[in-house]
Parts: sequence; C-alpha cells; structure tokens
Amino acid sequence: MELWVSLTWLASHTQRIEFGPLVSPVSFRQPTMTARIASAVDDLSGGRLTLGLGAGWQEREHHHYGWDLLELEPRFARFEEGLQIITHLLQNDTPLDFSGAYYQLHEAVLLPRPQRPGGPPILIGGSGPKRTLPLVAKYAQEWNAVFIPAARIAELNRQLDQLLAEHGRRPSDVRRSLMTELVFGRDEAEVQRKLQGREKAALQERGIIAGIPTEVVEQLGRLSEVGVQRVMLQWLDQDDLDGLEVFASAVLRQVKA
Repeated sequence: MELWVSLTWLASHTQRIEFGPLVSPVSFRQPTMTARIASAVDDLSGGRLTLGLGAGWQEREHHHYGWDLLELEPRFARFEEGLQIITHLLQNDTPLDFSGAYYQLHEAVLLPRPQRPGGPPILIGGSGPKRTLPLVAKYAQEWNAVFIPAARIAELNRQLDQLLAEHGRRPSDVRRSLMTELVFGRDEAEVQRKLQGREKAALQERGIIAGIPTEVVEQLGRLSEVGVQRVMLQWLDQDDLDGLEVFASAVLRQVKA
C-alpha cells in the first residue's frame, strides 16, 4: 500500500500512537506535495505524525520507477533543497520564492496552515557524520540512527551536540532515536532458530537487538545510557503475534519501569 494512503488510514483509525515514515526520500515526491500531505495527515491524526525524510538510497526502487537517485553529492544537495522548502512551508506563512538547482517555487505558501504550530516534527534518518548530521542540526527535531551500536551512537551524539551549538540550538532540541532489527525469543532455543545460523554476539556488536527478554532489556538499557530516547524495532516475523505479546509483557513493562 502506498505510504501516505497507509498513514492516512492510521491517522483516522487510531487515537494514541505516534507514527510516520522511516523515511520518505525527497526523490519520490515534490517537497511541496510532501509538506501539504504531511500537514493534512498530521491534522487528521490530531498531531501524531513525525515526518521522516531522507535523501534516498535504494537504487533498485529508483531505477524501476524512473526516479533519479543521483550520485551522493548532488543527492544530498537535492535533499537539503527539499528540507529548506518543506521546513519553510510548514513553519512559515510567508510566500516562498525559491530558485535552486532542483526546485523552483514562486510565492508558494501552504494553506490552510497546519493546526499544530510549525507542523509535524521533522525526523532525518541516517548515521553519516559528514552529510547527515549537519542537516539534522539545521533542520530536524529528531535524529534517527540506523543499525549502529551504542558506542557509535555516543560518538555521533557528541558530534551532533557540537553542530547544534553552532546553529544556536540546544541538545534537547533534537530527539535521538534508533531503528534496528529485533531478533527476539521466549528462550534461547527460539532465539537460535530465528538467528538462522547467524552469531548473536556479532549481530549485537552491529547494533541489532537480539536475545531473550533479559538480554533485550539490557541492550535497550545501554542505548538509553548513551542518549537514545526511543527505538524503532523491526519485527520481521509478522505472523508471530503471540511472540509480540510476550515481548510487550516481558520487555516493555521493564523498559517503562
């Protein structure tokens, strides 16, 4: 199902959960349309959307559907232009004239205005210190690291704090989160079955959460210690609803405590 169709359904059929894309590449849609759709879905949900944005990385998707992925440097240049446009349209009611290498706008304004002041918060996903973190420091309200261990997150958090200071922002202005895979089992035998021959310790060193409930709680605790405020876990066995209930009762209760 198309991203914004899915999120519109979530907005209208749920009441409490926060939701959003992880992430929507600017190459897939014009930034003006992304801003307009995101504002509408956020309004529909009562202010529960987080707008995750990225430069794009999946070459196959772009090739199949005729989108230009671009080389790394121009890809991030286009991404920053998209961020400039989206943030202005969401956060300002003054018409925008924009003349960039990739987008041109003439007196563009987002009407009606977002019900939430400033619109939905912007999340930028990625772990690159040279290109991604500087954009997070300038434009984002949340940084979402991807598949990296706690020690590396601690290093990048310190770098992000320095970049934020250069832009007159505080560390608390940007929420810190991590997206990673979860390999969870009720007991060690189930964990090993789901690992399918992979080494648990090696996965954990790469930032993947793997193990029985006590191990998962310990790994989440280490992430909290280095400043991670929320974790998006990939539950790949979508038919294992019983396992998801065990995870909720055995892990989430301890994390909340």
